[in-house]
Amino acid sequence: MKKVIFIIGTIFLFTSCEDVVDVELPETEPQLIVDGLLRVDKSQEFVDVRIKMRETSNFFEDNPPTQVESAVIAYGVPNAFGEFEDFAFSSLTEEEPGTGIYVPDPNFPSDQRIRTESAQSGAVFALQVTHKEKTYYARTEYAPTVPIDDLQQGDDTLFNEDEIEVIVTFTDPPLQNNYYVFDFGFGNFQVVEDQFFQGQQFQFSYFYDDNLGTGRDVSVSILGANQDFYDYMDLLVEQTMEDGGVFDTPVATARGNVFDITGLDNIDVFDNVERPNDFALGYFAVVQEFTSSLTIE
Repeated sequence: MKKVIFIIGTIFLFTSCEDVVDVELPETEPQLIVDGLLRVDKSQEFVDVRIKMRETSNFFEDNPPTQVESAVIAYGVPNAFGEFEDFAFSSLTEEEPGTGIYVPDPNFPSDQRIRTESAQSGAVFALQVTHKEKTYYARTEYAPTVPIDDLQQGDDTLFNEDEIEVIVTFTDPPLQNNYYVFDFGFGNFQVVEDQFFQGQQFQFSYFYDDNLGTGRDVSVSILGANQDFYDYMDLLVEQTMEDGGVFDTPVATARGNVFDITGLDNIDVFDNVERPNDFALGYFAVVQEFTSSLTIE
């Protein structure tokens, strides 16, 4: 009798585990996502302009590429009054149909590529996008940075013996507040500000969670940042530490600098302060980049 009861109980347990629970998710209107991080390598003639356009989707689905009606970057150095006396444009087009990746239009009558010499101190870049009859606008100032002085592999660990330590050393410029974003590859980012080491050489360690394996090459990049971009990346890093890369699925609460300006007649209100809930996800930034590499031993 005990065996019969046990068998019946076991069958009930396994059949109960097969029940499907339907979760009703709220229907939300898709939002535009702009992945517009432009990295400037001063050793190259042109800026590598590749802006990814996507839309938000259901909770359990990937964010698909989307197509925009137009995308233009305007850039130049404003005068003391914040006005542009001379500025240039770069018209963008989709690189391949259906990819949602926008690059300088190679079929435009004139060269639409942006020369790296245009990325100079004080230069301002503005992105304007038209998507599904809405107009979006983002404005950012070019953010220079400093090179990495040294990149070495360390022997310390934080939580387990499979971790790999890399030690980064760089020198902060004096007499100014500086912000940095470090890209450790594999979707791993770290933000640093110079509050406690202004004008000094600074060294810190970063630990990769997985054993990368002997002989694997690792590249680390230092990116320039202004305070707004630093704050945005700091929030994304904090909210996506367990979920993968910070650009894979932008967090809805992390508001970037791409605003919906549809119908606004005041060009000075570029941050859309009167309509705080009308914005696209993602960020547009133009930053200098230095990269160093090492081979894991």
